[in-house]
Amino acid sequence: MTKEELIVKMFKALGHPIRYKIVNYLLDGPKCVCVLNQDIEFSQSNLSQHLRILKDAGIVKGEKVGLNIHYSLYDEKIKDLIEVAKQIIDNKFETLKD
Repeated sequence: MTKEELIVKMFKALGHPIRYKIVNYLLDGPKCVCVLNQDIEFSQSNLSQHLRILKDAGIVKGEKVGLNIHYSLYDEKIKDLIEVAKQIIDNKFETLKD
């Protein structure tokens, strides 16, 4: 897979509202899948599918801690990517106000 294809895969993974919500929950640190399941309010199997897509895209990673799996961002630069996207949207809203 080329770098370009991997970048597209990453953005596609982030392009789904549930996956974006999951990434937002992980911005402040690792979370147990059981906590994510409570916060996201979807079935365990649905959440697992979204986490797999994020994991395959290199956005999150899972680590077994005791009997649970804790998910975290694969790379701290993901935070920067989300922050830049939020700034772009904030700027867009400011432009629309004028």
